[in-house]
Amino acid sequence: MTLISSSRTGERPQDIERERGELRQGMEGETNVTNRLKREIKDPSDAISSAEANRRILQLKLDMKAAGKETPSRSTAGLFKSVCSTDLLFLIDTTMSMQPHIDAAKDQVRSILKDIEESFYMEAEVRMAVVGYKDHDDIPSIQFLDFTPNVDHVRSAIDDLVAEGGDDIPEDVLGGLRQALHTSWKNKTRCIIHIADAPPHGRTLQNTIPNQRRDNYPEPGSEPHGLTHEALLHQMIALNINYALLRINHSTDRMAFEFMKAYADVSADCKLLRSNRFYPEARTFLARRRSGYRGRSSKSSSEGGLVFEEFELGTKFSALHHLVIKMVTTSASRTAVRETSTPSTKIGVSKKVLDLASIKEDEGASADVDLEDCPPQWDTRGWFEDTLVVEGFSPDVAHGASTLDNMMAEEDNFSICTTQLTIHKRQTPFAQGAMRVAFYARTAESMDPFVVKLYKKDGKDLPHLAEDMRSQALCKAFALEFNALSGKEIDFIVTTCLKGKPGGAGLEEVISLEPFLSGDYVKYNNNAGWVNEDIPVGWKQEAEAAQAFSHFTFERSRGRFLVSDIQGVGRILTDPAIHTRDRHRFKLAGTNLNTEGFKLFFLTHVCNDVCRKLGLVSNKSMLTSGSYQFRETWPSVGNTVCCSNKLCGRIVRLRPIGNSSSLRQALFGAKHSDRFPGCYWCHACFPQLESSIVKLTCEGPGPGHEFQVSKFFHESQGRVTPRECLMHREDDGVSKGSVSGRNLRGVWKKMKFATKKKAKMSKAT
Repeated sequence: MTLISSSRTGERPQDIERERGELRQGMEGETNVTNRLKREIKDPSDAISSAEANRRILQLKLDMKAAGKETPSRSTAGLFKSVCSTDLLFLIDTTMSMQPHIDAAKDQVRSILKDIEESFYMEAEVRMAVVGYKDHDDIPSIQFLDFTPNVDHVRSAIDDLVAEGGDDIPEDVLGGLRQALHTSWKNKTRCIIHIADAPPHGRTLQNTIPNQRRDNYPEPGSEPHGLTHEALLHQMIALNINYALLRINHSTDRMAFEFMKAYADVSADCKLLRSNRFYPEARTFLARRRSGYRGRSSKSSSEGGLVFEEFELGTKFSALHHLVIKMVTTSASRTAVRETSTPSTKIGVSKKVLDLASIKEDEGASADVDLEDCPPQWDTRGWFEDTLVVEGFSPDVAHGASTLDNMMAEEDNFSICTTQLTIHKRQTPFAQGAMRVAFYARTAESMDPFVVKLYKKDGKDLPHLAEDMRSQALCKAFALEFNALSGKEIDFIVTTCLKGKPGGAGLEEVISLEPFLSGDYVKYNNNAGWVNEDIPVGWKQEAEAAQAFSHFTFERSRGRFLVSDIQGVGRILTDPAIHTRDRHRFKLAGTNLNTEGFKLFFLTHVCNDVCRKLGLVSNKSMLTSGSYQFRETWPSVGNTVCCSNKLCGRIVRLRPIGNSSSLRQALFGAKHSDRFPGCYWCHACFPQLESSIVKLTCEGPGPGHEFQVSKFFHESQGRVTPRECLMHREDDGVSKGSVSGRNLRGVWKKMKFATKKKAKMSKAT
């Protein structure tokens, strides 16, 4: 390991101008070749030439640079300090039985403040306030210290709290809450830590009838100040105050449940203890609420909402410190989401597959559209009403030993291929986000299900979709190494960006095409430090791998990149966010928080077994010092490749790992075919190579003859089905960089050689 300091982060404007000039010169040269070829070819709707493909790729890169230059760099400086500066209020029952807990708070408040400040890299302001309450007949019934950063003042205020008084079982909890609301809340992260062993007045907040009979004010609103919990909680929520109850005994169970319902009504992240007597009712209540949240924005979903949580304190006074720190850091991550997120439909778990779960929404919400709710009928003839003839770009699925390093070094090292497709889609979308809608779709020659995503109005152009494509391609390059080193099998889907082909079906908008994800959708973390703690039981390993993957990308890139927003169906992930040290990288995505994103990730990250297996050494303390340690060497990776289908690109293994089962190897092992040398195929794509072979009459010169061709293979390379046999095809008709690991021209030559050697015109392509 080597100790290093932060390196330069900016890309000089003159370098950008120089690169744009070089791209422009190269594009002009390709344009001249293209114009000559256009005069020679018979049918402009046939496969584009390699010269035309190069010209389009150069033009796209030029457009992406222009769009990046026109997009101002997002100002993220000070974001972490802003969202993590915290107002923390201790709300404490100070009646007779509470003295030990008062003493514990006084003894631990100094270390609590110290650890919060260290968790926030000594950047954020932390203020504390204290409200102590007894009952109505006690004097004083309320004791109060307003917010202050001075821990000595806070400790002194807690020391002044004397546990005495109390008559009937309930206490003046509502009076304490009212006083808490009248403190000088200022910072964006706001928390109330409530320590209590008795419920409020009012039978609706008490567990049993015997307790209600020992209440001097049993009717809601009958207490001396006419307070009700509904009104007070409404004010707390309006002030964005997170709430944690540190439970001492069961007497507060009904209160916790009723308070929770108020927070759940505004989509807060609510957790009640399993030992709470009302936990079954709470679980049913939350399930109903979550079913109604789908389709709302992420600002109102659990990842960006307020936090309501009940913790078990009991008589374990030492737990107070840990519980307070956990609540504050959790609340800060939610604040970060609210301050950085824009509307989308992503939520923690969605039973409706996709549900625009993989649609990244980065602008204000627009009007809803009508959606179809019938299940997809992929194999029903005529079910897809629209046919789109499109062309565009897809990422090159070729990956070599230096691919990841090259992509990290320069954004232009991202390899793009041109693509021509015929797509069949539904007319009515099945899901929507704030900005886009999603349609069930199939391509003309594949049996695989897809999703077409289309902007509702005035959407973005190809450069913006290509930025998403480039983002997911970099994540896939990271995943190839991560899988080989960790033994895990995570993957990122391939995104293709498209527009209507001249003379096609009249599609004017840009669209994206992605594989359809079948199964329950889960979001493991987001780009603002939120971590999903409600992972379904069967996905614990995937969740652990997802958190380790984010850490791995930071370590492997030596602090230049950090991939977050890990989400998808099981191991198949989509729509990541990439934080970069260089503020000029991934500017168009809208989710790049730069180094502030690094801080937010490490605020909540806890290394797990996968992190340790990978030997990751970077940690949050390095962000405070500005000096970093990283793993020095990474072994060469040759065991994983990508499926050669450009619309698939699934990561597959060249050979089994460890004691892999035959089923595991069948699902994740690479397939080969002598018909297509240099290609690797996943278990889903491989059978379609053979099943799509047809005989066609060659349109080339000479005597009439037939040849065999795999329609799926050509579609998988972004090409139309050829009309001529191999002997009559020109290399200029080959798209650049089509096949994983080798240029398709080389594949074509090998196939031609085999054809000549065997003297069979029916050799499959």
